[in-house]
Amino acid sequence: MKTTEQSRNASNAKLMSNNVTLKSNYFTTNDIACFKEGTDYHLYRKFGAHVMKYGDVEGAYFAVWAPEARRVTVIGDFNGWDKAKHALFSRQDGSGIWEGFIAGVRPGNRYKFYIMSKHNGYQSDKADPFAFYSELSPNTASIVYDAQYRWRDQQWMSGRKNINFTHQPMSVYEVHLGSWRKNGVEEFQTYRQMAKELVKYVKNLGYTHVEFLPLMEHPFYGSWGYQALGYFAPTSRYGTPEDLMHLIDQFHRAGIGVILDWVVAHFPNDDHGIANFDGTQLFEQPNKHPDWNSCIFNFGRNEVNEFLISSAVYWMEKFHIDGLRVDAVASMLYLDYSKKDGEWEPNIYGGHENLEAISFIRHLNETVKKLYPEVQMIAEESTAWPNVTKPCSVGGLEFDMKWNMGWMHDTLNFFSRAPDVRGNYNNEIDFCLYYAFSENFVLSLSHDEVVHEKRSLIGKMPGEDSKKFSNLRAMFGYMYGHPGKKLLFMGGEFAQWKEWDHDGQLEWGLTRYDRHKQVQQLIRDLNVLYRNQPALHERDFTPDGFEWLDMGHDQKAVFSFLRKGSNPADTVLVVCNFMDMSNKNYTVGVPSGGVWAELLNTDDKLYGGEGMVHAQGLTANGEAWRVRGLGYHAASAAHHVKDYSLTIHLPALSVMFFKTQ
Repeated sequence: MKTTEQSRNASNAKLMSNNVTLKSNYFTTNDIACFKEGTDYHLYRKFGAHVMKYGDVEGAYFAVWAPEARRVTVIGDFNGWDKAKHALFSRQDGSGIWEGFIAGVRPGNRYKFYIMSKHNGYQSDKADPFAFYSELSPNTASIVYDAQYRWRDQQWMSGRKNINFTHQPMSVYEVHLGSWRKNGVEEFQTYRQMAKELVKYVKNLGYTHVEFLPLMEHPFYGSWGYQALGYFAPTSRYGTPEDLMHLIDQFHRAGIGVILDWVVAHFPNDDHGIANFDGTQLFEQPNKHPDWNSCIFNFGRNEVNEFLISSAVYWMEKFHIDGLRVDAVASMLYLDYSKKDGEWEPNIYGGHENLEAISFIRHLNETVKKLYPEVQMIAEESTAWPNVTKPCSVGGLEFDMKWNMGWMHDTLNFFSRAPDVRGNYNNEIDFCLYYAFSENFVLSLSHDEVVHEKRSLIGKMPGEDSKKFSNLRAMFGYMYGHPGKKLLFMGGEFAQWKEWDHDGQLEWGLTRYDRHKQVQQLIRDLNVLYRNQPALHERDFTPDGFEWLDMGHDQKAVFSFLRKGSNPADTVLVVCNFMDMSNKNYTVGVPSGGVWAELLNTDDKLYGGEGMVHAQGLTANGEAWRVRGLGYHAASAAHHVKDYSLTIHLPALSVMFFKTQ
């Protein structure tokens, strides 16, 4: 007579050999209610493929949203990709969810959903929208995956809750992982390799954060990740999910925050993706994105909105991400974005605002603030849309920060001009300060500015090579003196000559040459200066942190201003000479007497300049700053509406920082 265990084993063996899909009931009534309402922000916990036991049988539970499907089966390497073997069950609660448990499925198994629609005989093999891992492109199957990683960043994670980035320094190194550095000519470095090299490099340069171009799985490498389909899967081009977790862990242990680019404005229409998922436009709107011929998410559907919000939450929960930079926000906000008259319909009030997208953005940011208040949400929004970084309660979108595209365009235009005509274009420098505090701005010199024949940053600078370097150093000095957080795309930190090439790698050979190493040294010292001088970051977003002294009068491209912190003693004087001639007797007003020492001068020989410095002032010594010499004594002579003044020597094409000792 068989024992109970023998009977169970026999039953299990029969179950697995017959390829039976078991009808399971993993979703609760409350889960379904929240799903329909659009208030479940952890959809990944039950949708997709989850390794588990059904009774004492090992296998995987599958769930997918396909309300207009007539039949859904799971196909994979565990059943010979047979469309008839493992059919899922349709829930009878109007949710549109198909689910089932399949015995014998293991982590690492490849799979897709075969979907037969109720409409027009449509059928297709679809990757899992909730897959945690995917095959290496150009293959497109999802992979059953249960990431197991032991985090060691507890100190960072607990400490970041006490950091208010509004008042803290934030200097970001923007990176495309596939082209930062390669193994040989073509082979990508792995997440694990970059955990050694990239972390050390960013740390040595003094950055507070790193920002990755989109790492969500994307079928076309040449999209740089901006045509994503795997909203819950890091790209397998560089390794496994655990490998990416290890990279982020190492950044955190080095005291560096990690920001991810995140694309929800559109997605590609590849056959295996979420476009036309169940034979209908389930995730997308009927119209295509005019710039990229891609699909636009249907922000008017609750299930779509919580799919996207769940993606944001997933990266914060599972990958400890410190911020999301949301791409192409402007294209979401306007119904007529990049469209001609007659190609769009106004909203119910007759306007061009996309009310559904606005509602989604507010819902997204309010949810993130509720669940992860210490995480930063950053908008790439290229228009003058008001209150992007103001709370929803006052009509804002509640992003924490916004890229300052106006500053970027004006600054690059100004510095591309010959120095002898810059005085005619001083408005390109001072105009930004009229709106600099209307939002919480990030000053961004990003990847978009060094591709598509726009030239590299050093390539944009006028003059012969030596002048190009002087101009570039001055532009970087101006950027760090200007109110706003900072972002620089990789390669700019050592003045790479060629445009960014996503198929190649940075021109690392240039760092053997002094003038390129000297620009690297300047970036490092600017980052140290920026972090250690409260006046340069405490009041980045409030007008009381900035005061003009000289706005470039008399058609001279010479500017001076004060940066202020909460303590008046922290005030820093910034003097910029963007002309190709020195001035030995430039007088500038200062708020107090005493000795004003030079903190940093971009004309220092240390950075490849002529060496016209002022007693060497303060210089970098590890993380501390020490006085190496005496500065200038302020005279009791009023100037620039100040009771005291300094008369200093202005080197050509330079930026100087001064502070009282």
